[in-house]
Amino acid sequence: MTGPLVTPDWLRERLGGPALRIVDCRYRLGEPGAGEALWREAHIPGAAFMDLDRDLAGPPGERGRHPLPEAAAFEAAARRAGIGADTLVVAYDEAAEGGAARLWWLLRQSGHTDVTVLDGGLRGWREQGGELRGGEEQIQPGDFRSGAPADEPASPEELARGDGGAILLDARVPERYRGEVEPIDPVAGRIPGAVNMPFGELAPGGRFLPPEELRARFEAAGVASGDEAVAYCGSGVTACVVALAGEVAGIGATRLYPGSWSEWCALGLRAERG
Repeated sequence: MTGPLVTPDWLRERLGGPALRIVDCRYRLGEPGAGEALWREAHIPGAAFMDLDRDLAGPPGERGRHPLPEAAAFEAAARRAGIGADTLVVAYDEAAEGGAARLWWLLRQSGHTDVTVLDGGLRGWREQGGELRGGEEQIQPGDFRSGAPADEPASPEELARGDGGAILLDARVPERYRGEVEPIDPVAGRIPGAVNMPFGELAPGGRFLPPEELRARFEAAGVASGDEAVAYCGSGVTACVVALAGEVAGIGATRLYPGSWSEWCALGLRAERG
């Protein structure tokens, strides 16, 4: 078993291993297809590609902009990417934008715990002189099978009741958290009682802070080891970076509110500002 993060040096030593599957999860918000175009242009040798909108989320709708994919759809996508029961998956994006953490979370949620994220992403790989190549990859389909959910994701009903005792962590930038701006969703603000934990500050430049620094940030937000925490963001993607950071910090499992603000505000639920 590996930890939640691996370094470029670790990955370079294991490139081409028969039980290793590297998955490129890059995306650009509001630019469908951009991630796959980047993958075709240049990627880590042997990397498959999984698309955020097509493979790592269901169609947008009443459950938010990036709802969880149906289990059967995710199973099929993971198989196309060459993931099997005995596969060690290394996910990467450009620099901790959330795509890799989303795949990490989805696989663990589906019972596949042998998954890790490339610390520093493709940016870090390039900076250390890692090999890149373009074009298609011949990916042998895997036999991945989606298992029972590892935990129950948070629902808007649960959070609206406010009786679960969980500490709610908002992964968005501070100005969106405070409701000063809202560039995407129709309503500005945050879920009442949420504490701001901007995902970009947990992995500046794509590299996660050391475990002790991450632990201090969680503790400053009121989350100690063993406490129940729920992460959300705009649509449930960058919140996965918070969940991954909690694992790196040794805080323990952080639940996800998949619908996040995009679902919450569409339901007309109460918002806080300021």
